[in-house]
Amino acid sequence: MANYSNIVLFGFMGTGKTRIGKEAAARLGLVFVDMDDVIVERAGKPIPEIFADDGEAHFRSIERQAVIDLSAQPGRVIATGGGVVLNSDNIRDFSQDGLVVCLSATPEVILARVEHDTNRPLLNADDKMEKICSLLDSRQVLYDAIPNQIDTSELTATEVVDRIVSLYQQ
Repeated sequence: MANYSNIVLFGFMGTGKTRIGKEAAARLGLVFVDMDDVIVERAGKPIPEIFADDGEAHFRSIERQAVIDLSAQPGRVIATGGGVVLNSDNIRDFSQDGLVVCLSATPEVILARVEHDTNRPLLNADDKMEKICSLLDSRQVLYDAIPNQIDTSELTATEVVDRIVSLYQQ
């Protein structure tokens, strides 16, 4: 069966990490964890408030500690935040014995999925498409370095989960 303790989903916002993670966890009998929920619980306030009140650096420090803690807890499907790739230690920790998969989508698909979501502080911009493209450009090399890649743009959630389960069971 699986040689991995966890499945960890990386990728930009709107690529399907939460939805796919929940479905994969249900199919495999694992526990689903959304890192954003862990961070909100630890900070005691929503992510936009963490950014507004404490800044991105404080958010990233909470995120880093969550990675350390979650990577030590087996039997989970973990949906990371879109910026967790900014710290290579996060990828290293999750890769030690977890199946790390990067989900991607085209900027157009991402915009369609997130444009009405008010819980995305990095998208507070007049031109959301420009902001998405700019953030993607700055992170693309980090996402591309993750060996397992699935473009969710044209796939159903079930098709993406099928691919992840196949990788997990290899």
